[in-house]
Amino acid sequence: MRIRRAFLIPTLALALLAVPPPVPGAAAATAVDAIAITVSDLDRSVDFYSSVLGFEKTGEFEARGRPFELMRGLFGLSMRVARLRLGREEIELTEYLAPRGRPIPVDSRSQDRWFQHIAIVVRDMASAYRHLRERGVEHASTGPQRLPDWNPAAGGIEAFYFKDPDGHVLEVLSFPPGKGDPRWHRPGDRLFLGIDHTAIVVWDTEASLRFYRDLLGLRLAGGSENHGTEQEHLNNVFGARLRITTLRPDTGPGVELLEYLAPRDGRPYPADSRASDLWHWETRVRSGDLDKIDRALRGTRPHFVSPGIVDLPDDRWGFGRGLLVRDPDGHAVLIAGGRENG
Repeated sequence: MRIRRAFLIPTLALALLAVPPPVPGAAAATAVDAIAITVSDLDRSVDFYSSVLGFEKTGEFEARGRPFELMRGLFGLSMRVARLRLGREEIELTEYLAPRGRPIPVDSRSQDRWFQHIAIVVRDMASAYRHLRERGVEHASTGPQRLPDWNPAAGGIEAFYFKDPDGHVLEVLSFPPGKGDPRWHRPGDRLFLGIDHTAIVVWDTEASLRFYRDLLGLRLAGGSENHGTEQEHLNNVFGARLRITTLRPDTGPGVELLEYLAPRDGRPYPADSRASDLWHWETRVRSGDLDKIDRALRGTRPHFVSPGIVDLPDDRWGFGRGLLVRDPDGHAVLIAGGRENG
């Protein structure tokens, strides 16, 4: 795969929908408790997320051995992992000492299906943009964009897209009064507040809903169709038209499905992807019944990265059992559970 600059996708114009009742038989996921990102240099990435974006490092460990190889589908694995918190949300940065992975493709485009990002809420966009400029971040959009008022759900929301040291595209966004979670509007001095969602590019929204809503039990929270000049400039995709669907767990950031209605030329997730490749992200989903989810997944024949549920030797990862699968488009989802009750 050749690489080009990746541009972040705006994921904000969300018209509220009535939340449907739970799907019968769904094995409910109770939380999205972390978003994991593969990095090339853990110390450099920890410094960037801490000093530039205000994350607080809460732990670090190294892992190797058979259980971890099985969980990540990598023989001879040796990795360093750091956990960082911003507000209530957490990310996990993983550097693979062995085997080393490939860089993010330089010819990546917003519509390519390996695209994923996190959206970080800021108190004030002008201050956040000035802060990022002073620290020399690489732009992925031309500058902060205000979403248009013709979209009543998103009008007044501001967003800006930039890159971390490995080229992962990140989003900062600010909500005007009356929009977003009320906690984003509480008084305080912090500029960077927390993570609102992670967004993934999908080919078929309905197929993705069958995975995230019907199998994992995330609830449908909203949706819209986005287009126009602001959308094109944020994505750097001429004629961009997106169907955006938001799913939420009980706690933690949401998951947004980004289906490009136009252009329909996004490339599929590379079939030979490994967890050590730098375009590898993981959405960490917590479940109270891991065995039920395992059975449900096997009935749909998804792509398992781990051979099934893996029992870990200790709790350094924050859970005792888990399995790693790929969704219909190839995005990695690690489903975590406890030792005794799944």
